Amino acid sequence: MIDLRLLREDPDRVRASQRARGEDVALVDSLLSADERRRSSGVRFDELRAEQKALGKLIPKASGDEKAELLKKAGQLAADVKAADAERDEADARTQELLLQLGNLVHPDVPVGGEEDFATLETHGEIRDFAAEGFEPKDHLELGQLLGAIDVERGAKVSGSRFYFLTGVGALLELALVNAAIAQATAAGFTPMLTPALVRPQSMAGTGFLGQAAQDVYHLDKDDLYLVGTSEVPLAAYHMDEIIDAERLPLRYAGFSPCFRREAGSHGKDTRGIFRVHQFDKVEMFSYVTPEESQDEHRRLLEWEKQWLTSLGLPFRVIDVATGDLGSSASRKFDCEAWIPTQGKYRELTSTSDCTEYQSRRLSIRVREGKTVRPLATLNGTLCAVPRTIVAILENHQQADGSVRVPEVLRPYLGGREVLEPVAK
Repeated sequence: MIDLRLLREDPDRVRASQRARGEDVALVDSLLSADERRRSSGVRFDELRAEQKALGKLIPKASGDEKAELLKKAGQLAADVKAADAERDEADARTQELLLQLGNLVHPDVPVGGEEDFATLETHGEIRDFAAEGFEPKDHLELGQLLGAIDVERGAKVSGSRFYFLTGVGALLELALVNAAIAQATAAGFTPMLTPALVRPQSMAGTGFLGQAAQDVYHLDKDDLYLVGTSEVPLAAYHMDEIIDAERLPLRYAGFSPCFRREAGSHGKDTRGIFRVHQFDKVEMFSYVTPEESQDEHRRLLEWEKQWLTSLGLPFRVIDVATGDLGSSASRKFDCEAWIPTQGKYRELTSTSDCTEYQSRRLSIRVREGKTVRPLATLNGTLCAVPRTIVAILENHQQADGSVRVPEVLRPYLGGREVLEPVAK
């Protein structure tokens, strides 16, 4: 959530951010009204409570009619205090309810618009000319079937559409990717983490995933637990309700977890293969820093993502995601999109978001600097979303006979194997 003081001091900035996101601008005025009611009801309660305490000191000293009158007044005051207390609680609850609906303030450099209005910041690597090499590229599913690596038919039989099995070298390729990604993150100073896949409502809500993203979240009603769509959620909630000494910052974690997404609204999109699925594994970077460091840390996370994709030999571009395509918790987001030959376009492989103080305020995570305690900043960055990375590797490193060259960084984790060979026709 944002700072209410900032909302009161510069409501036009908050309105502009809501407008850029394509969200309800009227929410800002509703929140201002609720906040004013919350503060005035708080003042009213304090005044009545002070009057009640003062009266309480007079009653023991009074006698006769005066005491009876004071007692009568005390009874009325008690009722007024109770009513003011209820009014204050109601106003505070309404303010918090509206505040939780408000997205993070958008960074002023973010391009304004929808999904297609991003700004391209960089491009890396060379796109292969398969025609010049004399063959038509196969898509990742055909290659996966030739290699005995991907089985979507049995995935659908067992679990339904958008589920799959990774088999043989497919399973080994996932393990190689995860190990290599964790090795890079560890070398960069991240603490490896295996995180829970189920979290409580306050963890999911605190990271901002029960707002606009709620339709993609799986909920277990009987247990009131949520399946995470990314280890960002448990990593953000890891220090919930804690105060962290400034000397410990930055704190950097690399979480590995299964991820679950309903993919609501994706009917008809990426129905072939394993690019868009309901369950997948992912290595996620997560940082806690002071608010002043968040923009620099955001660039560092991006550099680690670029280092990873470059080590895999993938052509990719970096985009500055437009305001209307940001998640509610992100102030700014950079995506790295890899070239997918058979689709003839770049597709998202990793992303990194600067969430500033938005999540830490919701999760009550603060930093202590001397005698000062204040919210800190949180950031996240995908290092390796496994299925999409497999898609990019198979398609970009395929050879005419259906074999696939293994990126050098993965070879130590595949027994030195340099090529994945077809095992089925």
